[in-house]
Formats: sequence, structure tokens, C-alpha cells
Amino acid sequence: MWSGVKPYLEKEALAAFFVGVSSGFPYAMIGATLTTRLAQDGIDKATVTAFTLAFLVYNFKVFWAWVVDGLRLPILGRMGQRVSWMLLSGVLVIASVVNLALVEPQQSLTATIIAAVLVGVAGATFDIVIDAYRIETLRPDQLGTGSGMSQYGWRIGAAGAGALALVVAARYGWSAGYMACALFALPAMLTALIMGEPARRTVTIAKSGVSDVWQSIAGPFSEFLGRHGAWLVLAFILVHKIGDTLANLTFRLLFEDLGFTNDEIAFYDVGLGWGAFMMGIFLGGILYARMGLKRSVMLALTLMAVSNVSFAGLAVVGDSNWAMAGAIGFENFASGYGGVVVVAYFSALCDLRFTAAQYALISAGASIIGRTLTGTTAGGLIEGIGYVNFYLLTTVLALPGIGLFWWMMRTGLVDEAMGSAGKEG
Repeated sequence: MWSGVKPYLEKEALAAFFVGVSSGFPYAMIGATLTTRLAQDGIDKATVTAFTLAFLVYNFKVFWAWVVDGLRLPILGRMGQRVSWMLLSGVLVIASVVNLALVEPQQSLTATIIAAVLVGVAGATFDIVIDAYRIETLRPDQLGTGSGMSQYGWRIGAAGAGALALVVAARYGWSAGYMACALFALPAMLTALIMGEPARRTVTIAKSGVSDVWQSIAGPFSEFLGRHGAWLVLAFILVHKIGDTLANLTFRLLFEDLGFTNDEIAFYDVGLGWGAFMMGIFLGGILYARMGLKRSVMLALTLMAVSNVSFAGLAVVGDSNWAMAGAIGFENFASGYGGVVVVAYFSALCDLRFTAAQYALISAGASIIGRTLTGTTAGGLIEGIGYVNFYLLTTVLALPGIGLFWWMMRTGLVDEAMGSAGKEG
């Protein structure tokens, strides 16, 4: 047991945990929390699910991630490239969340949309810095446990902020709930100040001339796509999470329609779900080390696909605490385990010269199709075919990713497309 726990207590793993806390909370502010807020304000389902398009900002972050890699900030830049950007983006996230707290959806949906998008822009920039900081801080042998700790942090940040918003909103209103959550940006900012610049950060060129700036933009893409099998890897990244993303962003609508109260949602979705997620993460870090990257990722893809079936079951059973506990428990365990091994794999794909830009490309591609489908079709699908058939459909949509990764394993492309972040010095 101690040999399994000890790697999680190394300073690099602890740093990954704390930056993960801050990474998770902006997502919760425009995800489940905003969905609940809009639903309680009487906004129709199609409009509520359309708000998930704000998440698309996270998918577009690849277009400005190169700035985080190459632009040195005045004054703050003296503290280091990653540290200075961590502080700036953290301040932007706090400001954007406070702005979202002050809008009233019933009075102006347009203002609410703009505020949600601004949180997305600030949160996406924060994520760019956090992901690069995490990958460059961890050694290759720490990618599994470091990804696990990052997922621990992400879940605590997202669940903690979501629960805090629900509890405070029930007593003092949504504005107070959102403002209280803005403090979740501080762990990453303080971690960067304490740990300093990552040890594995690689600087290739000084970005001064036009050609250098162009290399900053094009270099990460050309390096990644120039690897053998890169296009197949990119295809896997694009399709592997379609079903999971489509399902996850609609859970709160199901809970509302089944009649669960705020307190029940907070207890089961946040409380019990958190425990199952933590268990999945812990086992994910251990199994990643013992089973290896390929087998552990294949298991994760399978579990995440099957977990969607449990919510079809919940929709059939209805307002049942036991059914809700089972569905949430299984889904969160699968997401926790999958988050560790898949994030570790994606981290290992990065070249340390272009960490921020390449991980932004990978993480953006991982959910863009699912988020687009959720924002444009999820509400209509639920109203047209019902929750049961909707969640069964999301299970079917997960199958192409499983098949593609199996083919990559058989042909050796998983190993051939690995980046320097996944290799020893």
C-alpha cells in the first residue's frame, strides 16, 4: 500500500494536484453550475444546452497557446515564463467569474452568454499555462501519478466550486455563490510562486522577428503532424470522447427533470461522485504503472463507454436515490480512472519545446466534437427521443474511439508517435 501511495506525495505530484484544483473550477462555473442556474430560472432545455457552446472556447485555445510559450510578459516576466503567465491568467479568471456572478439570465441572456464566454476564454488560458506547467514539472516516470494528482485536484476544484455555489446560492443567491468560488484560482497561483519555473522547460528560440513568431505558431503543429502515424493519433484524439462529452454535459438536466433537489444533487453528484472519482484516480495511477500505457488506456475507454448505460438505467428507474448513487458512482469511477491514464498518454505525446501549444491542440481536439454536438443537438435529441435512448446513443458513439485505439496498439503507432515528454532525458 505504501509503495502505491508514496509517489503521490512527491513534490512534483503535489504541485500537479494544486494546479489541478484551480484548473477545475472555471469549468464548473460554466458547466453544471450554470446549467442548474439556468434551469432554475426557467430557461428551456434547448437554450440551456446551447450554453455549453461556451466550452468551445476551450477548444479554440490552440490558436493562442503559442503566445503562452513565446511571449514574455513585461515586469512579471522576470519571475519566469510559466510563473508570470500563471499569475496573469489567474487574475483574469477571478475577474471573469465575478463578472458572470453579476449578470441576471432572466433579464438578459445575451449578457449571460458574453459573461460565460469570457469565463471560457480566461479559463482556457489558465488551462494552457497549468497543463504546460504540470507536464514540464513531471518526469516521464511521474506522468501517471502526476496526471492522477492533477485529476484529484481538478475534481476537487470542480466539485468543490460546484457544491459551494449550490449551497451559497440556496441561501444568499447565485451572485454570492459565484463570487465565493473565485477564490479557487489561488492554489495554482501560489503553487507557481512556491515551486518556481519547471525544471524540464525547454526554450528553443527567442521570439523577436516575424519568422520567429511564425515558427512559434507553426512549429508545434508541424512537429506533431510530422511524426509517423500522427494523423491517425489525431483522429483518435478527436473521436475517443464524443459519447462521454455528449452525455456528461446533460446530467444536470436529467437530475432536474427527475425531481432531485439541490441538496440531493450536491450530496450524490458532488459528494458520493467525488469519492468514486477519487478511487478511480488512485487505481488509475497504480494500474498505469503496472499494466502499461496501452492496456490501461484501452480499459479506460471501455469503462467510460459503458458508464453512459448507467444513466439510461437511471432515466428508466426515475427519482431513486439508490439508482442515482449507482449511476453517479460508476460514471465517476470510470472518469477518474480514465482521466489519469488518458491524460498521461496525451501528456506523453508532447514535445517539451512546444508543451503549451501541443497539449492545447490535443486537449482541444479531445472534446470539440462532443461539445459541438451537445450545444447544437443535445437538448433537441433529449426532447425528441427521450433520456434513455439518448444515453444509449452516446454509448454507441464511444465505440469508434475504442476500435481506433485497438488498431493503433496492433500496428505500433502508440509508441511511434510518442513525444519527448514521455521519454527520459
